[in-house]
Amino acid sequence: MPSWPGPLQLRRAALAVAVIHDVDLDPAPGGVLLRGERPLKIVWAECRRALGGADPESERGRRQLARWLRWRRWLADHPLEVLAELARPYGVAVESELHPGMDWVRRRVMGDTLEVGLGFVGLDPNDSDTVHPVSQQVLRAAGIDPSPWWPTALVYLERMGEMAADRILRHPEAPLRPMGDCDVVTLLASRILREAIVRTVDGGGMRTVAVPMRNRGWLDLNRIDPAFSAAAAQLTSPEERGFDRPLLVTGEEVVLARDEGGTVRSALEDRLALALDVRDVLYHSA
Repeated sequence: MPSWPGPLQLRRAALAVAVIHDVDLDPAPGGVLLRGERPLKIVWAECRRALGGADPESERGRRQLARWLRWRRWLADHPLEVLAELARPYGVAVESELHPGMDWVRRRVMGDTLEVGLGFVGLDPNDSDTVHPVSQQVLRAAGIDPSPWWPTALVYLERMGEMAADRILRHPEAPLRPMGDCDVVTLLASRILREAIVRTVDGGGMRTVAVPMRNRGWLDLNRIDPAFSAAAAQLTSPEERGFDRPLLVTGEEVVLARDEGGTVRSALEDRLALALDVRDVLYHSA
């Protein structure tokens, strides 16, 4: 029978997070205390919420708890007016294990494959370039309502999509790359970019795109091995992973190609004839 993790399990998980994921914290009565200029108390109930049902002593549970605690610390270190300037759009695959949750989603691209919400760039004091998709529950726990920041983030998304579209028109065979603070997965949520992608080919308004990682995408799949997308996605860390199968992109939709269960197997299968022809062959030079 499943049960809620108790204080002892949560304390062990927090101490493991401090050692393995280098989160600066101290045990405190009823929770943990995040170190900083202003120490921040996180109670066990919030730690339990951060786990999202995962085992507190599993790698997934420790990773989720570490992510939550870091976000709470970083949000507390920035005034609201600064957070408003740091807000950015962030796209994520529906099937991704790092999806921040349904309450985080602010735009759904047709096709049930890609969803977009708010992220924040520059929260991490050691990494000013990465955009972090902070979940709605974390923002709520920090007492922050990000709704007024979404329209500006949406305008930013289409502006970056327009710049990426111009690059495609200039270099139609070049891979897709991040633009500004929008990586390739996020850029696919831009209608302007999707229309530019399908405009460059005569394919009935649809084009196949491979985006196995967040910072690269390939439009010319005729020159790519069928197993590339799946293999590249599996070799990429979960934080940087895009889609493990090619995408079918139109001006309105982003759809994940069907999984026939044999993309990699077919590419690697040795199709030798049952009977080998070992007759002598006379070689000669011209």
